[in-house]
Amino acid sequence: MSDHYMKAKVQLDQVKPPEKEFDNKEWDEEDSVQKPALEPVSPSAPPGPDGDAGQSPAASRTGSKSRSKQGAVNKDSVSGQGAVENASGDATSSNSSEPVLEIQGMVKVLQGKTETNGVDVPCSQLKGSRSQDVKDDGSKLVKKKRSVTVDTSKAKTSLEALKVSIRQLKWKEFPLGRRVACDIYWHGVSFHDNENIISGQVNKFPGMIEMLRKINLSRAVRTMQELFPEEYNFYPRSWILPEEFQLFSTQVRLAKDSDANWNPTFIVKPDSGSQGDGIYLIRDPRELRLTAGAHSKHAVVQEYIQKPLLIDKLKFDIRLYVLIKSLEPLEIYIAKEGLSRFCTEPYQEPSPKNLSRVFMHLTNYSLNIHSGNFIHSDSYSTGSKRTFSSVLYHLASKGVDIKKVWSDIISLVIKTVIALVPELKVYYQADIPTGKPGPTCFQILGFDILLMKNLKPVLLEVNANPSMRIEHEQEVSPGVFEYVPSPVDEEVKVGVIRDTLRLVDPAQRKCSSLSPVSNWELQEDVQEAGLQDRTDVDHGPLAESSLPSLCLKQVFPKYTKQFNYLRLVERIAALFMRFLGVKGTMRLGPTGFRTFIRNCRLSNSSLSMASVDILYIDITRRWTGMVSDSREAGMGLQAFVEAFFYLAQRRFKAQPLREQVLSLLELCEAQLESAEEKRSFKATGERKVSTSLPVGSPAVCRKSPGYRLHQTLRPTLKGNVEN
Repeated sequence: MSDHYMKAKVQLDQVKPPEKEFDNKEWDEEDSVQKPALEPVSPSAPPGPDGDAGQSPAASRTGSKSRSKQGAVNKDSVSGQGAVENASGDATSSNSSEPVLEIQGMVKVLQGKTETNGVDVPCSQLKGSRSQDVKDDGSKLVKKKRSVTVDTSKAKTSLEALKVSIRQLKWKEFPLGRRVACDIYWHGVSFHDNENIISGQVNKFPGMIEMLRKINLSRAVRTMQELFPEEYNFYPRSWILPEEFQLFSTQVRLAKDSDANWNPTFIVKPDSGSQGDGIYLIRDPRELRLTAGAHSKHAVVQEYIQKPLLIDKLKFDIRLYVLIKSLEPLEIYIAKEGLSRFCTEPYQEPSPKNLSRVFMHLTNYSLNIHSGNFIHSDSYSTGSKRTFSSVLYHLASKGVDIKKVWSDIISLVIKTVIALVPELKVYYQADIPTGKPGPTCFQILGFDILLMKNLKPVLLEVNANPSMRIEHEQEVSPGVFEYVPSPVDEEVKVGVIRDTLRLVDPAQRKCSSLSPVSNWELQEDVQEAGLQDRTDVDHGPLAESSLPSLCLKQVFPKYTKQFNYLRLVERIAALFMRFLGVKGTMRLGPTGFRTFIRNCRLSNSSLSMASVDILYIDITRRWTGMVSDSREAGMGLQAFVEAFFYLAQRRFKAQPLREQVLSLLELCEAQLESAEEKRSFKATGERKVSTSLPVGSPAVCRKSPGYRLHQTLRPTLKGNVEN
């Protein structure tokens, strides 16, 4: 036996726990696959992915034991042949020409990490359902890992891409739902697709659909434009209809009077429209379709970008997929690949003659698919739908600095999400209050971005439910369509869904406290250290699989320092939620607003509490008329932000708005923190004094030294708290 082997064995003996006798019964119970009897199975349901949908519980248990035994390693064969068996029973060689430990599975602990054959790996591979047992002779007993379970019963249009992703990950799909909890629930429309989820993870946030309607998105960005006009100049100037129709008409008329050469075009988008439905272009406010029947419909009118970047003389936009993995703390990932969707008619600047030619001006796939010029292509760089990387390669060949383009797009995405987060947090606490059982959430968003001729990115809209279809419609006969596979869609969308699942894999969270570095940053760091092979970089429990590197790049909190100063409205939202009072509410009542003013000590001789009540009534009444679908009466977050801006401008008159708001925030936070400290000191002081009192009858207590000391300290403690 070599000296190298003996040294490795000594290291192992120092770190491993005392060996227990292998228990077949315990092993089977821990590693057996979920019994089909626990699932709702239709009598005529086809077999599931593993072919066991029709098995009885007994048959399932028998099969489970058989698989567990196959996964166990024969000690003699390992010592004689240098091979181990994986969970499926296939033999794999443990020999390697690299200068690493010769015994596969040898483990040593290094400051919260582990090292296996010279490669650092997270502890999620060594504990829980994915742990490994190591024996004295260096062989390992590979436990059958418990598959992550995914409920796909509500997946709808994303189902095919989701199924492909689950198969690649070798996870367990439940297409008909499951009686017991799943690890992940994939909904097709909203968080409320399934109302009975009390654990796991859901791929939708409460309130995301409401927040990404055209009007709410415009309001959220407009609030940030008031505070940071230069940072948020990527969103076209917008007006909300019908309430701002007069303002829109007046501003356009005044602008034309001051500049006779200004000849703008505007695009009108219905608030809740999708797939290009109801969108049209106008040149004058009088062209708005405000008939009696349509006047009540809410919409957004925006300045139309008249000089877009063209490729092959065609206008196009970019669909990028963005993962919000968490709101608290905020985690944002951007897919490194996206889609480029082209118009099907050569572009001309808007004129009265071509305003109605949607195939020239609108890039929506759902519209252009019906054009006779639409080109389906299996190539990533040709046709009416291409990969974004093919566009970047084209731009690079023209000498464009594509790194600058990507940097500007990343900045746009982060700033937009920061604008959305405050109200999303309000929705989240309303549906999942603190302390109430509930799932955690993540969501994939679709960002539609247009590149101007000068390469500046412009945000068109954000989709809460971007299409995840991996097939396209094809007309096989007049009026008859069928779905055929789309290589471009599959290339982009399967990667986004698969890697989203990898990032939210519950097994990875077990070691999150040991290393705050993301998978993407870890990969970059290791590559910079000299590892050329990406397969050498571990992605937690999925390291054993032959999956490609992550296509999702973390951009926040990676770039926290550059963008954290923008999160002022998020701090205002924290104050708003603090004074809501009742869990699950989204509206601040008059009592809560008065409590906010009083606790932050904002009232004075120039702002009486009567004035505060009038302010609350005026702002709330106006916002109630603007937001017709509000859940309840009271002041919503957007109305509270307006009131906060008003109070900041009134108190700090000589500063710009951003400084006014920041000053008022710091004042409120300091007052509330001071009040918390005083309450904490008072409670602590009274507890200490009360413990010194003797136990006995009241007569005995009043005569004791402890009682006299308590009476002496009471005025002092009270005075300190009040002061």
